[in-house]
Amino acid sequence: MQSLKYIGYGIVTMGILVLVYMISSGKNINELGLEILSKVKSAKGDKVNLEAIIPSPLKTIDHSDWAYLMQKHVKSDGKVDYRGITKNKSYLTSYLQMISQNPPAQNWSKEESLAYWINAYNAFTIRLILDHYPVKSIKDIADGLPMINSPWDIKFFTIGGVPFDLNTIEHEILRKQFDEPRIHFAINCASTSCPVLRNEAYLPKYLEFQLEDQANVFINDPNKNVITDTSIQLSKIFNWFAGDFTKKESLHSFLSAYHSNINADAKISYLPYDWSLNNTSKRSKK
Repeated sequence: MQSLKYIGYGIVTMGILVLVYMISSGKNINELGLEILSKVKSAKGDKVNLEAIIPSPLKTIDHSDWAYLMQKHVKSDGKVDYRGITKNKSYLTSYLQMISQNPPAQNWSKEESLAYWINAYNAFTIRLILDHYPVKSIKDIADGLPMINSPWDIKFFTIGGVPFDLNTIEHEILRKQFDEPRIHFAINCASTSCPVLRNEAYLPKYLEFQLEDQANVFINDPNKNVITDTSIQLSKIFNWFAGDFTKKESLHSFLSAYHSNINADAKISYLPYDWSLNNTSKRSKK
């Protein structure tokens, strides 16, 4: 019984320490969890060595093969014709080979690098789905702990000669290296509740317009966010990555740039997240 008491004290103490850290750092439980799990990944030796990447000798990347696939196989509502992409898989294979061999170099602009990583994330996500197709959800591929053994932690591709996973692109590169919360509306996790997959490639010269448009579309989509005078029901993306949206302003303020009906006193809550595949064909499900 005495040992149980000490265990209880330990749990309470740990809870207090976690709460204090959350308050002092401004991070919510989801962000704190990602940080802890990232450290676990480092301790296990599973973290991608970004310093070992061999940069591209190219100044510009040709995203035309990816643009072709998106225009042909992504519908206006963001649904993806995965069966159709399999019939044009040579375009995806060619594009991913080029992406793998040509990661951003120091002489690339921010827009060039950001477009590269967004397209890379989306294109390799498509490949992950096709490698296991048909599936009902991306989480069926490996439904484990995030940053440990989830589908986003499978090292199924290389970039610059280094084994890579999707979580590294999202958390270690896009979120850490770019001060750009709108990337959350551009990268797509192949799920119904995700921001829609854009039916074109992200390109450096159009990137600002594309990111702004994605933010507008996502925030004003009633299937993703329900906003009224008295309540704001948001996608869990705004909860999971709250710190990314509130570095410079409140979440209410961030939303008000894209929605005219944001009441600063309205209570914010979060909607359930639908992880079912963003597929055009119901027949493709197992």
